[in-house]
Amino acid sequence: MAAGTNPWIDAELRLEPDPYSSFETWYAAAEAVVAQPHAMALATVDGEGRPSLRMVLFRQVADGAFRFYTNCGSRKAAELAANPAAALLFHWHPLGRQVRLEGRVSPLADEDSDAYFATRDRESQLGAWASRQSAPLASREALQAEMARMRERFADRPVPRPEHWGGYGLVPERFEFWQNRPNRLHDRFRYERESGGWRVERLSP
Repeated sequence: MAAGTNPWIDAELRLEPDPYSSFETWYAAAEAVVAQPHAMALATVDGEGRPSLRMVLFRQVADGAFRFYTNCGSRKAAELAANPAAALLFHWHPLGRQVRLEGRVSPLADEDSDAYFATRDRESQLGAWASRQSAPLASREALQAEMARMRERFADRPVPRPEHWGGYGLVPERFEFWQNRPNRLHDRFRYERESGGWRVERLSP
């Protein structure tokens, strides 16, 4: 079904031919009732094809990419370097909705990471320096000691973004919008990128 038409049978879903517009509408609805609508699962695959999954925080869509930020020495970053294909999942239980995205991930430019890092609260900025994410840690006390050292190091001055911390953006090649329905007869709509737009299909639940 071509994205240039309006294929939606159930107007209440408020889906549109453009998946970015549909996501924006669904995300706004989630913000009204979900405690952390920006929490999303990120699935990656390492160089040997082994998958892993974790929760990260969605920050914005810019230049067609869904952006998130992390330690660039983390396991997720290493897996994205080995295989940039990844998937995202938003699950908004109060609405009975999920949105799935699949695509390729690229690091953001330094200036984009700098701009976002500057908006973080100071303790989170210091934490980015204190934590060697995914590396073995001797104890909780060792982490707290490193945090104290960072507070002293950057006392009375702005905290710069560490080189090992930055942003990533996933550009979707595929979206799926999922709405819970009685008797497991859910609504599922898949958007797939094609030349000149998006191909839209309703899927069996």
